[in-house]
Amino acid sequence: MDYFNKKTVEDLNILGKRVLLRCDFNVPFDTEGKIANTRRITESLKTIKYLLDRRAKIVLCSHLGRPNGKFDSKFSLKPVAECLSKTLKKEIKLSKDVAGEDTRALVESLNEAEIVLLENLRFCKGETENDRTFASELASLADVFVNDAFGAAHRSHASTVGVTEFLPSACGFLMLKEISTMTRILKNPTRPFVAILGGAKVSDKIGVISNLLDKVDTLIVAGGMAYTFMNSLGYSIGNSICENDKISLAVEIMAQAKGRGVKFLIPVDNKVGLEYSKNTEFKTVQSDSIPDGWMGLDIGPRTEVLFKDALKDAETVIWNGPMGVAEWENFSSGTFSVAKTVASSKAFSVVGGGDCAAAIEKLGYANEMSHISTGGGALLVLLEGKGLPAVVALSEKNRVV
Repeated sequence: MDYFNKKTVEDLNILGKRVLLRCDFNVPFDTEGKIANTRRITESLKTIKYLLDRRAKIVLCSHLGRPNGKFDSKFSLKPVAECLSKTLKKEIKLSKDVAGEDTRALVESLNEAEIVLLENLRFCKGETENDRTFASELASLADVFVNDAFGAAHRSHASTVGVTEFLPSACGFLMLKEISTMTRILKNPTRPFVAILGGAKVSDKIGVISNLLDKVDTLIVAGGMAYTFMNSLGYSIGNSICENDKISLAVEIMAQAKGRGVKFLIPVDNKVGLEYSKNTEFKTVQSDSIPDGWMGLDIGPRTEVLFKDALKDAETVIWNGPMGVAEWENFSSGTFSVAKTVASSKAFSVVGGGDCAAAIEKLGYANEMSHISTGGGALLVLLEGKGLPAVVALSEKNRVV
């Protein structure tokens, strides 16, 4: 997929025009209902300010959570509008609907360099269904479309793919940065190249593992999916998560790694608990002898040292997925250890996935990373070597706008 033949926002004639700008404001909230992490909002500012500088009339849109096609106040984008207003020192008007009468009245009243934020796109069922009528209604609000929502680029939804049928379209600066970064790493990495994959299931990352085996020098596999690999080696894994139908695949993956000269690492010890609970009794055991009735919930101290040693000379690092149940203090040590190691590394480092990014932020290492991706699923699609539907749908550079 030649992403670089797609138009960027700089290729569009936007002076004074109405621009539908798709962002990813799907931000996390704390227990008090306040935005817990504003990274996805701040990362969108470069494109927003570029449009403001060109006196565009901006119609922002995004999804938030999974309200299942109906209005739900807890999924309102009101906190995002307030955050943007404060950051830009500019009033951001929030519509009461998505593409109805209130929205149209607000859009019609827009002056140059003013901004309207549509309510949560997923309040409309047509969004996730990529309904053509809904996409047409969104498109009718603007003259051109800019997609800067990398975190939603793997979704074929009305606001990411459908609208491109009706409007000249291009990617924003965040989308371009994300794609450029990953293309650089996957096509021409500085070596040694180390990939770290965590998460629960092998099945979620089969394509990623297969693609990376042709590119990396070392592949580290941890998190829940590591226990499937341990089981394939005949280890006793107790009650740890395991995909029994992927045992033979795990054997095949390890054989492929060996055949290609890729160092393949899984945990050598684990922190195990009696039950899946943050306050459960726990202890550290070797990977080949997890007792019956116990389950692996984090990597152990010997594994932390093993992974640290594997990363010490790395020049390029990609990390996606936690080492254990990182949101529970008793089982966060492995994820935090890897975060500290990657942050202090000389390598060009890319971190993706909410849990990894949260660990980096919590430890204060965000500025030590080369790139923290705003996407989870979209990043995995790129790591698989596949095309992102929302980017594929954008206008080609040779198309006259």
